Amino acid sequence: MAWLVLVVSGLLEAVWVTALGRSDGFSRPLPTVVFAVASLVSLVGLAHAMRTLPVGTAYAVWVGIGASLTAAYAMWSGEEPMSALRILLLLVRGFIG
Repeated sequence: MAWLVLVVSGLLEAVWVTALGRSDGFSRPLPTVVFAVASLVSLVGLAHAMRTLPVGTAYAVWVGIGASLTAAYAMWSGEEPMSALRILLLLVRGFIG
């Protein structure tokens, strides 16, 4: 169960980071609310998973999922350029944690 909570928390990390970027310094209400809710739920889930999983492992998995999905979404949406090297590095990041 801890692993499932950790993966969902990692997904929510990508949501709150993306919302933070779109909040324009917390001046846009909807992205700001999405940021606040997703970050709270993500951190609570991470804390819950850390009750069972080692801290270093849980944090590495949480950050890895969040960072990889955030970068992938930014490339998919056209906010960041897509390149073979960038995709390769994200895949390598996923395999080495």
